[in-house]
Amino acid sequence: MSLLTHFDPQGQAHMVDVAGKKPTHRIAIARGRIEMQPSTLALIASGTASKGDVLGIARIAAIQGAKKTSDLIPLCHPLPITRIVIDFETHAAGQDSPSCFVSCTARVETVGPTGVEMEALTAVQVGLLTIYDMCKAVDRGMVITAVSLLEKHGGRSGSYVAP
Repeated sequence: MSLLTHFDPQGQAHMVDVAGKKPTHRIAIARGRIEMQPSTLALIASGTASKGDVLGIARIAAIQGAKKTSDLIPLCHPLPITRIVIDFETHAAGQDSPSCFVSCTARVETVGPTGVEMEALTAVQVGLLTIYDMCKAVDRGMVITAVSLLEKHGGRSGSYVAP
């Protein structure tokens, strides 16, 4: 259990003390996707969904999700986020993929004593959940999948780039 930093030597959960850590520029990039029917993807791409601009609203929700991460994940520190970039891409079924989906990539940055991996992952999830919420009337079978950390930079542990 000593390798899990959110537990003390007695096995009790605690918030990690970052007071002694040097503030550095930290970046995290996460990605995920929501698979859907071709007609749902067409509706999103056309911008004619009855609830409005699905990707525009999902972008704002993803940004808000990153900013609220410490309210949702009990042991996360509230961080002064300096930058959030959310990108969505639509992918029609074809040679590269047998399914239709929208991918969401979140890049979150801060200057502080701890990283922003959780903020990037939360942003992706909230953005994809917002797409689900806005399109569930026409496609309840959508599936959120492949949410993962792609990269993180900064801090004592250095960089991580997913294989």
